[in-house]
Amino acid sequence: MAKGERRMKTNDYADVAIKPPFLFLAALALGYVLTRYVPIGPGLASPNGLGLTVGLIFVAVGFALAIRAIQMFRRAGTHVAPGQPAAALVTAGPYRFTRNPIYIGFVLVYFGLSIVLTSVWILLLLLPVVLILQRGVVLREEAYLERKFGDAYRAYAARVPRWL
Repeated sequence: MAKGERRMKTNDYADVAIKPPFLFLAALALGYVLTRYVPIGPGLASPNGLGLTVGLIFVAVGFALAIRAIQMFRRAGTHVAPGQPAAALVTAGPYRFTRNPIYIGFVLVYFGLSIVLTSVWILLLLLPVVLILQRGVVLREEAYLERKFGDAYRAYAARVPRWL
C-alpha cells in the first residue's frame, strides 16, 4: 500500500458486541466470586453423586455439541470466529436442528458447571448471559449472514429454529 493510501474497511464479518467464549467465561468468573463472597444457596459445596453426574453429563453433551458444530465449520472451510468473514453457509450436522449449536453447547456446559459447582449465582447469571448473547451476538450474526448469503440464508432461517 502506498504512503498516504488508506485501506478500506470491509464489513464482511458479523460485528458482534462481545466474543461469546469471553461472555461465558466472564459470567462463570463473576458467578464464582459472588458464590464465594456473597453466598446464596449451598454455594461451592461438593455436589452429591447424582448432582455431580448430572452436571458432568450436561458439560459433556455441551462440549460434544460445540465441538461437532465447530468441526462442521472447518469441514466447510469457513471461520468459526464472528470477527472473520464467512466463506460458506453451514447447514449440515447439528445445524440441521438449530442455527446456534455452538452457543447451545456453551449454555449446556455453563449450566452443567453451575450444577457441579453447586452455585446458585452461576445459574442466575445464565439468563443475562443468554439475553446478551441473543441481542449482542446472535441477532448481529443473523443480520450479517442474511446480507452475505441472501435468499439461501432466509430459506435456512425459515426452516431451522434459532435455538430449539
